Amino acid sequence: MSAKQVLDGPALLQKIRRISFQIFENNFEEKEIIIAGIVGQGFALAEMICQHVQEISTIKAKAVAIQLNKDVPYESPVQFDVDLAILENKVVIVVDDVLNTGRTFSYSLAPFLSIPVKKLQVGVLVDRNYRKFPIAADYIGYELSTTLSEHVEVIISDPQKCGVYLH
Repeated sequence: MSAKQVLDGPALLQKIRRISFQIFENNFEEKEIIIAGIVGQGFALAEMICQHVQEISTIKAKAVAIQLNKDVPYESPVQFDVDLAILENKVVIVVDDVLNTGRTFSYSLAPFLSIPVKKLQVGVLVDRNYRKFPIAADYIGYELSTTLSEHVEVIISDPQKCGVYLH
């Protein structure tokens, strides 16, 4: 079965820009926010959101990488590419490309429970609505109804193939 393009590059970028505006509107009083992306397309999304937030506001936005094994997240600890002290008393928005069952988000959010953050939010480009874990996104780029057997692929980091695809 061939991939069907659901969102092309310009439409995907428009969704990312809209999420960035929503983040700014909900956090306009902050001097600095942290956008923590799950390594892969989630971190690419975090970097793009940071860029947009800094273009449209005076907020300093820092991208942080969250490293975990998406297939078996319970087998190894979640790691960050920064010292956790920089996250303290900050607004942290954890982002990923697709929210499906909520399992990856559940594991990636767990370390923040032991850090005194000011506010913890979730952002996602594509929400598939097949929750098995109690995760709700504060920022959603696109809601997509699919069957369980379909696979959603988001490509952000490759300008030639940028878009959302359904396999």
